[in-house]
Amino acid sequence: MITRLAVAGYRSLRDLVIGLDQFTLVTGPNGSGKSNLYRALRLLSETAQGRLIGSLAAEGGLSSVLWAGPDNYSQGMRSGETRVQGTLRKGGISMRLGFSSEAFGYAIDLGLPERMYPFQRDPEIKVEAMWTGELLGRSNLFAERRGLAVNLRNASDGSWRKSLSNLMAFDSMISHYADPDDGLELLVMRERMRNWRFYDNLRTDAEAPARRPQVMTFTPVLAGDGADLAAAVRTIMAIGDDISLAEAVDDAFPGARLNVTGEDYGVVEMDQPGLLRPLEAKELSDGTLRYLLLAAALLSPRPPEIMILNEPEASLHPSLLDALARLLKNASRATQIVIVSHSERLIEILRGNYGVHEIALGKAGETYVENQDPPDWIWPKR
Repeated sequence: MITRLAVAGYRSLRDLVIGLDQFTLVTGPNGSGKSNLYRALRLLSETAQGRLIGSLAAEGGLSSVLWAGPDNYSQGMRSGETRVQGTLRKGGISMRLGFSSEAFGYAIDLGLPERMYPFQRDPEIKVEAMWTGELLGRSNLFAERRGLAVNLRNASDGSWRKSLSNLMAFDSMISHYADPDDGLELLVMRERMRNWRFYDNLRTDAEAPARRPQVMTFTPVLAGDGADLAAAVRTIMAIGDDISLAEAVDDAFPGARLNVTGEDYGVVEMDQPGLLRPLEAKELSDGTLRYLLLAAALLSPRPPEIMILNEPEASLHPSLLDALARLLKNASRATQIVIVSHSERLIEILRGNYGVHEIALGKAGETYVENQDPPDWIWPKR
């Protein structure tokens, strides 16, 4: 389980460290930084997939995503009593991302390229570090990348050896390390980070792929846009927790039953009391289809280490939020869940009934956490 998330120099997140639990809810008013926190988690996952630099370039490059305020942000600045004025950065240009669990921790530091490249939006990876435990220290650091070189610590005597010396400035040691005999921990961390799952774009519009017949193939993981809903539902029915799926549908739509028809191409259908025939996915309301997409995602037969959902309540009628909350809580028994929500009703339900760990964000220039002191965190130095 990921216990700490740290972000510095990214959009409104000047220097934020938060503690995560098995079931975490991120709340806050519009503009408080919830979406930035979600994107920071996604960027960490994309580091392991070799897409970090491209994703930052798509956001406008490092200059567009950097924290735009001063290095230090006082209480007076936060309250508005002290005016924020232009200042030179003492610590240099830096965007840092990191996380840790009880087993491992990882951090990456990006900055401006030292040489002129033809791709001016691409930042350069300055430092990466991996350590055992939750907090970086001199004795538990076992992999370090500085510049283009990666050094690994020998477990036998604590000495260091050079493992790679020719990384490109935009290649992460996580995504490009390939020797299981020399750096197994790096490979394990890569697979763990690649397995993180994000849902923020489940489509329910009239042209949504989930409304059309889909190829029936083994699908233990629902696609990010829900395009393979029929195959994912049939996979749950075949090898997953089909009872929990049926219960989740009945909880939201009493008496309703879910089915998938078709062999080579399949379609989701729902039988509902009072109707003479089942309704196909193309006939379902946006809210009904979205709930089915969430159920298929949360009841995956291959649960990830962590699943992050951005505004899962979108398009749902308030009457479905109790069922959604129960579905989320049940899913948190198999995987770590992080939810970013705007819905006061869903937030109230989760606070009152399910013991969710809440991160309440506020913003006064920079994003800060209102309801907890930050856990300890140490960044690797350049």
